[in-house]
Amino acid sequence: MNVISQIARQALVTGYLTLEAEEHLRLLLQQTQYNLEDFQAFMTLQKEARKGRVRQESRELWQSHQHITAAV
Repeated sequence: MNVISQIARQALVTGYLTLEAEEHLRLLLQQTQYNLEDFQAFMTLQKEARKGRVRQESRELWQSHQHITAAV
């Protein structure tokens, strides 16, 4: 199992994608060659995040920041 698949599977199991894991995925996707298994795992992760089944720390931080900014 490749690193991209491992990160995606961990997020799918926990239902949460940390900021660190998201950045690691971004770097791996930009800087490495990946196979079909990795691509499919990443696409599944994206689909589950869009459906709200996987929460993204980056999105939660952004929304929190937007909420605080709006209140000021």
